[in-house]
Amino acid sequence: MEILSQIWSFLGLLTVVQNVLPTQLVSLFHSFYESIQDFFSPYSYFEIPEFNGYCGVDVNDLYRHVNLYLNSINSSSTCRRLTLSRSKSSNRISYTVAPNQMVHDAFLGHHLTWTHQVDNVQDSVEEKRSFTLKLPKRHRLELLTPYLEQVTSRAEEFERVSRERRLFTNNGHGSYESGWSSVPFRHPSTFETLALEPELKTQLMDDLTAFSQGKEFYHKIGRAWKRGYLLYGPPGSGKSSLIAAIANFLCYDVYDLELSKVSDNSELRALLIQTTNRSIIVIEDIDCSINLTGDRMAKRRNAQTMQKKNHRHVMMSDNAEDNGRVTLSGLLNFTDGLWSCCGEEKVIVFTTNHKDNVDPALVRCGRMDMHVSLGTCGMHAFKVLVKNYLGLDSHVLFDVVESCIRSGGTLTPAHIGEILLRNRRDADVAVKSVLTAMQAKILGADVDATEGGHEYDDMARTPESIGRRLMESPDHCPEGSPEKKKKKEGSTRDKNVKFLVRLRSLTKSDSGRRGV
Repeated sequence: MEILSQIWSFLGLLTVVQNVLPTQLVSLFHSFYESIQDFFSPYSYFEIPEFNGYCGVDVNDLYRHVNLYLNSINSSSTCRRLTLSRSKSSNRISYTVAPNQMVHDAFLGHHLTWTHQVDNVQDSVEEKRSFTLKLPKRHRLELLTPYLEQVTSRAEEFERVSRERRLFTNNGHGSYESGWSSVPFRHPSTFETLALEPELKTQLMDDLTAFSQGKEFYHKIGRAWKRGYLLYGPPGSGKSSLIAAIANFLCYDVYDLELSKVSDNSELRALLIQTTNRSIIVIEDIDCSINLTGDRMAKRRNAQTMQKKNHRHVMMSDNAEDNGRVTLSGLLNFTDGLWSCCGEEKVIVFTTNHKDNVDPALVRCGRMDMHVSLGTCGMHAFKVLVKNYLGLDSHVLFDVVESCIRSGGTLTPAHIGEILLRNRRDADVAVKSVLTAMQAKILGADVDATEGGHEYDDMARTPESIGRRLMESPDHCPEGSPEKKKKKEGSTRDKNVKFLVRLRSLTKSDSGRRGV
C-alpha cells in the first residue's frame, strides 16, 4: 500500500508541475522523453495519416491501401475488435480495424504490427485517423520499401476483385464531363459455364492472365498496355456471353460503345478519355455500326474519277464529307493511335457476324491481337450446356448426338440452350429434342428453336416424327417421280437419310434399354 501511495503522489506532482510550467516547456520535456524512449526501443514506428498536409483535403492514398490490405489478410484472426459494414449495392461484408486496435502481420520472417489510431480533434466533431506501423529497428531499411510495395499491390488486387463493377453506355453527350451512363454489372457468365471447346477456353484464359499481369512487360517493350479481340461468328454463337465472362474473369468494367450516337471524332476521343483503367471497351457489330468500308471505297472511286479534273477540289470535298461524323481514321486512332494510350490495362473488343464485311484496316495485326471464331457447338460444348441446364454429366444418347455433330447437325449454343431451357423439367425429353433438331438440320429442314411454336414442340417431343419425314424422302418415292430423278442426279440427301435411319434405330434401342 505504501508503494501505491507513493505512485499516486508522484502522479499528482506531475499534474501540478504540468499545470504550473509553461506549455512550451512541457512539450519540450515530452519530446525529450519520446526521443529517449525511441533510442532505447528495439522498434521503429511509421505513421500514415488519412490526409496529406494540414488542410485535411488531399486524401492519402497509402492510408486507403493499408485499409484495403488489412481487409485482404483476414485481420479477424489477429484483431480483437473490427468494424463491419456493407453497402446497398454489394453482398460483400467489409470490415475495418476498430479505433486503437492492433493487427499483427509477418514479412520476410519478421513480425510487424499495425495500429489504427483515432483521436478527437479539439473543439470539433471530426476525428483524426492514422495507421501506425511498428517494425524492427535493425531491419527497417530492408523491410519498409518492399513491404509497402506488397501492401500496395495486394490492396489494388483486393480492390479490383471486391469492388462493384459497372456496365457503361454512351449517352450521346460525350463532349461533356460525363458522356457515359452506367448500371451495376452483374452478368453471371463465366468461363466455367461457357459452351466453348477446352482448347479455345484455355487459350483465352492464359492470354487474359498474361495481359493482366504484363504491366512491366508492356512498359519494357514500349507499347500501350491494351489488348484487342475480334469475336466473329453467327448469331447465337455466344459472343456477348464471352465478353461477360472476360469481364468477370478480369474483374473489369464494361463500356458498351454505340458508334451511331457519336457525332464526330472529337466526341469519340472525349469518350475514350472518360473511360477508367481496368476496363473493356466493346463495339458490337462493327460492320453494321457505321459504314466505314463503304464510305472509304466510295471516296476512293470518287477521287479516281475527279482526280484529273481538280485535285484540290477533291481534297476539300473529302474534308467536308468527314466533318461532323466518325471516320475510319478516327476509329483507328481510337483503337491503335496516340489516343489509345490514354489509361492503362484496357481491352478493346469488336464483334461481328460476318468477318469478311469488316474493313481490313480495323482487324490487321497490332489492332486486334486475337481473332476468336465462335460457331456451333462441338461435343464438349454440348456437354457443358447439358450440365448447366439439366445437371447431367452423361446420357445414353450422347453417342448419338456426337454422331449427328460429326455429320453436320451442329447447332449454336443459343439454339441448344433454348431447347434445353424449354424442356428442363424432363432431361430425356430435352436431350431427345436437341437430337431431333440436329437430325432436322441434317435433313435440311427449316427448324428454328425459338420460332417453332407448337408444331416444333410436337416434333421435338416425338422423334418418331422424323421417321414420318424419312418416309417422304426420295428413297421411298415411286419410279419416275421428280424426287427420284433428283436422287439419280447425285443429290447427297440420300446419304443423310440413310444416316438418320441408323440414328433412329440407335435411339430406339437406347430408349428400350433404359425403359423409356
